[in-house]
Amino acid sequence: MAANANRPALIALTALAPISWGSTYAVTTEFLPADRPLFTGVMRALPAGLLLLALARVLPRGAWWVKAALLGALNIGAFFPLLFLSAYRLPGGMAAVVGSVGPLFVAGLAALLLGDRPTLRTLLTGIAAALGVSLVVLQAAGALDAVGVLAALAATASMSTGTVLTKRWGRPDGVGPLALTAWQLTAGGLLIVPVALLVEGAPPALDGRAVGGYLYLALANTAVAYWLWFRGIGRLSATQVTFLGPLSPLTAAVIGWAALGQSLTPVQVAGMVLAFGATVLGQVGPRGGRRLPPEALREVAAGLGEQR
Repeated sequence: MAANANRPALIALTALAPISWGSTYAVTTEFLPADRPLFTGVMRALPAGLLLLALARVLPRGAWWVKAALLGALNIGAFFPLLFLSAYRLPGGMAAVVGSVGPLFVAGLAALLLGDRPTLRTLLTGIAAALGVSLVVLQAAGALDAVGVLAALAATASMSTGTVLTKRWGRPDGVGPLALTAWQLTAGGLLIVPVALLVEGAPPALDGRAVGGYLYLALANTAVAYWLWFRGIGRLSATQVTFLGPLSPLTAAVIGWAALGQSLTPVQVAGMVLAFGATVLGQVGPRGGRRLPPEALREVAAGLGEQR
């Protein structure tokens, strides 16, 4: 009973992670050096990971060296560069639209790796969330870049796989979410460093405004946010956690309207209501829902294989 009573608070705390990530675009455009996305990825992940590692004072043991490195690559090291690549090559908010299908990716992967068969309601809610985000962020149509679309799909698949594997593997005995977060951020940040140096060259000179922006990204936007995210994965279902993801583009839209003077059309407001409603519905437990039969799950798995 106590666990059920604490459930809304747990969901609300986990939701702070994607809400925080929704501020990344505004901070990047207003405070940070232009055209240095990979350096920004390093500055988000590595200092945060090292700080949490110093606080946790726990290193991986045995097979967890490999598991932590793999999770760090999926959730951070591969996800950040792929996300930035898609954002640079796709028009408007198309990268966010592709990313909003994350709940559908996770539902399929959870069925394959966790034996957690999705309900019809879960799939319909995932489609509604993607549609709502599309109405909010998708602007005038432009030519779609194949590399950008593939990068966006790969970023979504990477984060979705990392979410499901984090749920599947759990944590070693005696290790809390702080240490698990530290391992992943450190591993992911170290993976991005050589890519950033190769693509972008030496780090840029930073003024006080940029230092403040990077401190915010490393501490609140990454260290705290990812700790809340992985803590939520450990206590909620993988599908429930990923249904909180659409809060990120919704937050970005609200910040753009409130702080950057960007307008919101009635269609965008309707999309926000639809996406937020899908996010809330995605937190309702599967009890009583109609689960898809095994043959339908095989079709979902086949579809995921074709997207890869």
